[in-house]
Amino acid sequence: MAKVLESVDQRTQLVGENRLELLLFRINATQLFAINVFKVKEVVKLPKLSALPGSHPSIKGVANIRGTSIPVIDLRAAIGFQPMNSDQEANLIITEYNRSVQGFMVGKVDHIINMTWSDIMPPPKSTGSHNYLTAITKVEVDGATRLVSIIDVEKVLAEIVHYDIAISDGVLDEALVGKMIGRKILIADDSATARRQVKDTLAPLGIEVIETSDGLQALKLLKRWCDEGRDINQEILMLITDAEMPEMDGYRLTYEVRNDKRMANLFITLNTSLSGSFNNAMVEKVGCDRFISKFQPDLLVDVVQERLRTQLPEQVN
Repeated sequence: MAKVLESVDQRTQLVGENRLELLLFRINATQLFAINVFKVKEVVKLPKLSALPGSHPSIKGVANIRGTSIPVIDLRAAIGFQPMNSDQEANLIITEYNRSVQGFMVGKVDHIINMTWSDIMPPPKSTGSHNYLTAITKVEVDGATRLVSIIDVEKVLAEIVHYDIAISDGVLDEALVGKMIGRKILIADDSATARRQVKDTLAPLGIEVIETSDGLQALKLLKRWCDEGRDINQEILMLITDAEMPEMDGYRLTYEVRNDKRMANLFITLNTSLSGSFNNAMVEKVGCDRFISKFQPDLLVDVVQERLRTQLPEQVN
């Protein structure tokens, strides 16, 4: 199993080139599922679990991995299927999301595939808003084309772990509170859960959040505004973008914005659940202004206030 992920650290050159790699796995006999390799720390056989009384029903217990206690989530149960049977072949995909480490109990782990984000499609609208997919794609497996469902892990975790959207005392700059009312922010994120978290934090401050579900949608909207003669920096306060999205990732989106002189100086914040050290390097590479981890309302408000402070002197003049 270690060979599946032995070269993960060498794969970072794919990001920024609108490419990704997916780890394929199964939670039942017929369907293929996937998550992005960059969120995977390790894959191991499911070890013996210790009970965690009072935990969420989808948490099967705690695994001790080299001295670290990791909560284990039954992914089958978490996305609405029957829980895995104890006699089924089970593996543990250990991931890091939003500064926390957790393990997802799955069945067989297949292999890693290399794809472009343009090959990744949003789930059909007919699936409704309650599905646990962030995207779908197609791959060749044993000579046949198979559909792969990419799990919206942020939605899964949000239903298990409570993410507070409240702003801590002392974070809000009272001199700026009134200046936020009526401001607009464009967000690009394929996870409806992540978009809602941003909106729920900023809307009470009077900020209007304009939502797009991938980088290409956001870029088309920005280009349309430019074609209509609008001043992007007057239209919106900033762009907040996820890193991973169908059609076009956040790194490519930033690159495209920076290379269009009509909006090259737009303030861009990368808001992602990927690891901080990796993203700090990518922020510098593609030209984002700030990087913040997801589901941190204080940091979200802080970056909004930082941007406001840079704009206010210009408006006074």
